[in-house]
Amino acid sequence: MTTDIIEVNNFIVLIEQSNSHKEFIQKCEIDGDAVGFAFYGSGNVELEIKHNNQTKYLTNTTGLAISFFGNQKVEFAHKIEPEKPLQSISIFAKLKTLQTLPQAEREIFEKQLPHLVNPKAHFVKGPTLFMTLEMQLAVQKVFNTTYTGNTRLLFLKSQVNELLAHYFALLDCERKNDLSEKEKEQLFQAKDIVSSNYSHPPTITELSKLIGLNSNKLKKNFKELFGIPVYKYIHEERLNKAYELLCGSEKTVQETAWEVGYESLSSFSNAFHKKFGSRPNEVKKQFLSNKS
Repeated sequence: MTTDIIEVNNFIVLIEQSNSHKEFIQKCEIDGDAVGFAFYGSGNVELEIKHNNQTKYLTNTTGLAISFFGNQKVEFAHKIEPEKPLQSISIFAKLKTLQTLPQAEREIFEKQLPHLVNPKAHFVKGPTLFMTLEMQLAVQKVFNTTYTGNTRLLFLKSQVNELLAHYFALLDCERKNDLSEKEKEQLFQAKDIVSSNYSHPPTITELSKLIGLNSNKLKKNFKELFGIPVYKYIHEERLNKAYELLCGSEKTVQETAWEVGYESLSSFSNAFHKKFGSRPNEVKKQFLSNKS
């Protein structure tokens, strides 16, 4: 497990990455009253939260963005699952820091997350959202950057601002949609199904039958809730999985392409380059270099 702790815009940012072959626990404490955000680029993590003699558990997986309020009386523990590489970016803004932000920025926090900015308990859970493609790309840029020193800090500053801006924009859109809780459950079920079958996904007709929602509503509401069409989401899942395999397994580029459902190596390489800015063989070469 590697944890990079930096200060950006008076926010504390934790950049965490792991690729363990066994389960392990990573503990964390908050120094003072703070609003926190966590963006999960990959992984399957159980978050244990202890406060007031109570214990809560939150499961956070690839593509989720969460928010919360916590203070020094709250104990956090990440349980990292084996063989599921973790990439997460956590941003902590102390309440006293929020008061020093420019008025326009401060009002965004106060309007969008009033229960976190004015908490009634030691821990308060905020909205959990599924990241848009832009947010996922911003996370990947952080982990893929080769910048160092002050150039890296300048770059991370831009990405932190981008992630927060996307989060608040997505939260605003979420409030405006009129989907019922049942429809949201059906759509999350659809997302889970295609996430588990990204290499050989069901057709829209098959998927609609599996979740009990007609095809037109499935296509329209999936895009409305997650900000991306169903098949575009599958495409992104394939490439995200490919990146994990290239960086965390012994599979070759060709084997990785087959694993995620690409028959053409050139099509896979072009799609991968368009998303990540690097060719699969370049990423694999870097992984092998770091390993040696």
